[in-house]
Amino acid sequence: MIEAMSGPKISTGGRNKGGTYVDRDKPAQIRFSNISAAKAVADAIRTSLGPKGMDKWSLVELSKAQDIEAGDGTTSVVVIAGALLDACSKLLQKGIHPTTISESFQKAADKGVEVLTAMSRPVELSDRETLLNSATTSLCSKVVSQYSSLLAPMSVDAVMRVIDPKTATSVDLHDIKITKKLGGTIDDCELVEGLVLTQKVSNTGVTRVEKAKIGLIQFCLSPPKTDMDNQIVVSDYAQMDRVLREERAYILNLVKQIKKAGCNVLLIQKSILRDALSDLALHFLNKMKIMVVKEIEREDIEFICKTLGTKPIAHIDHFTAEMLGTAELAEEVNLDGSGKLIKITGCTNPGKTVSIVVRGSNKLVIEEAERSIHDALCVIRCLVKKRALIAGGGAPEIEMAYCVRAYADALEVVPSTLAENAGLNPIATVTELRNRHAQGDIMTGINVRKGGISNILDELVVQPLLVSISALTLATETVRSILKIDDVVRYFSSKVQTFVKLLLNVICFLLQVNTR
Repeated sequence: MIEAMSGPKISTGGRNKGGTYVDRDKPAQIRFSNISAAKAVADAIRTSLGPKGMDKWSLVELSKAQDIEAGDGTTSVVVIAGALLDACSKLLQKGIHPTTISESFQKAADKGVEVLTAMSRPVELSDRETLLNSATTSLCSKVVSQYSSLLAPMSVDAVMRVIDPKTATSVDLHDIKITKKLGGTIDDCELVEGLVLTQKVSNTGVTRVEKAKIGLIQFCLSPPKTDMDNQIVVSDYAQMDRVLREERAYILNLVKQIKKAGCNVLLIQKSILRDALSDLALHFLNKMKIMVVKEIEREDIEFICKTLGTKPIAHIDHFTAEMLGTAELAEEVNLDGSGKLIKITGCTNPGKTVSIVVRGSNKLVIEEAERSIHDALCVIRCLVKKRALIAGGGAPEIEMAYCVRAYADALEVVPSTLAENAGLNPIATVTELRNRHAQGDIMTGINVRKGGISNILDELVVQPLLVSISALTLATETVRSILKIDDVVRYFSSKVQTFVKLLLNVICFLLQVNTR
């Protein structure tokens, strides 16, 4: 195949007006080289498509773009792109100009979007069962698919609690915070309407506060330091006692102002300059029954403020009752020997945010569960953006396979790969699938659970319309971009060579100086 793609072996060179030699075959060779490289990546990913596919790691820009746009279908988009590139290779060998192929593929993609839209079914966000089916389909191809009955409802509920279903046109997934905690099993994952922190309570005497008034500070409860790094030597015991008294009075005054505002739960942002909380300050806070949680990360500040209705306080003079958030309960919860979590629930003025606690016996399980929940959230977000569903199981690709012939043949790679990964005969399966669609059964797809072909909509194997449209358009755009490349200029290599030569010259000069 590589030999066939390498183009004619007889060089057709010539000289331009300046007299320099021009290799006319080079643009074609560059195109074949780029297509081969991209196809190799697509072929490597093919075996991970569908619920029976093998999992793989891949860093593909195309897959990233699909993940940003739809959050799902990242494998499908690369597989489709690889099949389209294979079709391009065959068309180029027949002498068809790259621009003609590119324009035809764009027309085919536009027609494909029309077909997908026509076969879609509208969905209402109030239809909880349909949303659950979509989330479950997304989880079927994941390692944690056996927990889909727990994770799918959790994902649907999380999205519905951070949006207004009547007016929402998108979902900000930053409003759904996924907190990972090692220990337990995936069955212990839970959705919390409020805030969950993995930090520990600093003062062990106060671990539960009802009618909590929560303050979030960005300044330090420790003795002030000079801007310059100085040392003060005190030799007189009287002066030493005075320094300690002043320090004690300063810290006590800070804590009294915090207590005066009515605060009984204090969150302290992590400081990189000095200790955010001194032992003396912690002692006073403990005596005043104020729960203290320190080491709050900077990137969590916005979510905490939105969840609790509090405002970050940068100076003690601004620590007033108006800056505090309120909640029914703040407590440190013991997780059956696998650590502790802080939960703040029953917020009086909550923002539209929720927290999901992900549990697992090891880091790999937790990471996989987090990725699976993220994909399920993205699927529901797709339905919020574009409220329509289509059948899965390769049905959309077969239905689209009636426009441009080469483009259509390439789209059959999805049902063919699904059949192959499910242990079915891909040729017989795709042929039967084509016949069923030609007879008007547009919802017919590959049922990998039963090992055959059936009405995939009745089997509740569905996917958002946006996922398929995004995969089709992004794959086509990528292929068209590759077709436009006809040369490779190695600027970086020449710069590296120049740098190495310069470095060798400097070394030689230094050696000569040393020998003298």
